[in-house]
Amino acid sequence: MTIYTIKEIEEKLAKINDENDPFLEEIKPDARKGVQRLLEKYGRQLQQKKQALEKFSHMSRIERNLYKQGYKLIAGIDEVGRGPLAGPVVASSVILPEDFQLLGLDDSKKLTEAKREEFYAYIQEHALAVGVGIIQPEEIDQVNIYEATKKAMLSAIAAMPFAPEYLLIDAMKLDTPYPSQAIIKGDANSISIAAASIIAKVMRDAIMKQLHSEYPFYQFERNMGYGTKEHLVALEKHGMTPYHRKSFEPIKSMMK
Repeated sequence: MTIYTIKEIEEKLAKINDENDPFLEEIKPDARKGVQRLLEKYGRQLQQKKQALEKFSHMSRIERNLYKQGYKLIAGIDEVGRGPLAGPVVASSVILPEDFQLLGLDDSKKLTEAKREEFYAYIQEHALAVGVGIIQPEEIDQVNIYEATKKAMLSAIAAMPFAPEYLLIDAMKLDTPYPSQAIIKGDANSISIAAASIIAKVMRDAIMKQLHSEYPFYQFERNMGYGTKEHLVALEKHGMTPYHRKSFEPIKSMMK
């Protein structure tokens, strides 16, 4: 049996994706603790990758079915920011290529900020098309948050460089010329909607961080405009900003 150094084994394992690779059988009898630890680590990583592949496959099933029907330009649409007391509602529309793969893709709320930023860059680079729609608080107050959300989604679709053939929408029905599906918990059941949720979330968070630099009392960089205790205390002490939603409580009552 060839005797490899621990470093050589680590480097070889990093390149192996097949659990039946003969190298694994070759080093299994090696009793050194360092080798056995590397094998255990490799086994855990392989299992995690299997689970990620299974999840990605599950989240791709709607898209695969539509590809079989002949649709190629499938846009996933999602929004962020319906519930906050301040800031815009942001929607995104994303068309992914048929061979797209991004293991770990999920509802943006389930990802860390660092992972969202990483995935945001990857989606922007590899998507066929990305569109974003932003509706500001003043308009939200005029038309209500439900109508503002629909308008943001329609704006996101219109902002793409070319028209989609089919829409997958997170829990919303839109009046468009395109065939569509409204999918409950779409950002956990469709890779296209999950991608759109990440684009919308990262872009809205960036807006709220900028607002924080203008209005630091409200801690927008932490609460993203949601009604946290610190946000409500700041409202009582400093009043509202031009970016607060006047039609939302408790701001609505504060204006009386």
